[in-house]
Amino acid sequence: MKMRDNIVADTDSYKYTHYWQYPEGTENVWSYFEARTGAKFNKTLWYGLQYYLMEYLEGIVVTRDLIDEAEDLALNHFGTLDGTFNRPMWEYIVDKYDGRLPIRICSVPEGSFIPVSNILMSI
Repeated sequence: MKMRDNIVADTDSYKYTHYWQYPEGTENVWSYFEARTGAKFNKTLWYGLQYYLMEYLEGIVVTRDLIDEAEDLALNHFGTLDGTFNRPMWEYIVDKYDGRLPIRICSVPEGSFIPVSNILMSI
């Protein structure tokens, strides 16, 4: 398995600690994706989401082996874990959802030209 196929490890370093920002008891998080103002073009041709969902997010995508691999990467990267890597969250997904991501995604229609500063998809 290549590291790029590990959804648990496929993130920017600082995002490992995003969960620290959530109030205790948080059960749902709402995020979105947009083309920001200042982009080279004033509209975005939105396409490829269906491919990405089927290729990377469909079915069982989180396993204990992937969690172990990502935890090792985080330890080597940060030099310590100190709670940086949220292993219990990933194990919860394996235990409760059998490794399937408990997410819902809403999107503008693929093939649409969307002006910048508008939500293209929410998750």
